[in-house]
Amino acid sequence: MNFNLIVSTFRYGERDAQEEILDLLEILGDNQPESQITDINGIVIAYTNLEPFQVINSLRELIKSEPWQIRYVLRLLPIESVVHTRLEDIESAAKNLTLKMHSEDTFRITVERRHTFMTSADIIATVGRHINNKVDLKNPEWIVLIEIIGAFTGLSVLKSNQIFSSVIEKRYNSQW
Repeated sequence: MNFNLIVSTFRYGERDAQEEILDLLEILGDNQPESQITDINGIVIAYTNLEPFQVINSLRELIKSEPWQIRYVLRLLPIESVVHTRLEDIESAAKNLTLKMHSEDTFRITVERRHTFMTSADIIATVGRHINNKVDLKNPEWIVLIEIIGAFTGLSVLKSNQIFSSVIEKRYNSQW
């Protein structure tokens, strides 16, 4: 399973969100995006040839001029690495991704578990032991994002503004 975007949508809105993300990616310039509806309510995964973080920025620009284009994609997460849902694989991928953080940067680990028996506490303890930076749970400079979707896990180390929320973007832009 290969994906570099996770789409959250309404429960039972997966098919509409899948069509929408494919259309949006084509508008942004990807002629062959792929997506799959997962067996988890409200979750669609996608693969784009575009840089996932740039997709987030481009959607922010699109929503300013054409907010009606985004109706079913509620949240979009850029994913930098996909591994099998095994603690050692998650640990290794996270260790590599956290190299982009500077020693003085703060961080938090956010785990979304779906269809797994692994606990968030075990994942956080395993990944966290490799990060010597200061933890800031309320306003971190970096988020170590671990998204478990059954047998596969998507990971990213990102800033909070690199997560797209259509609800927040529409609210923010409607104030102008």
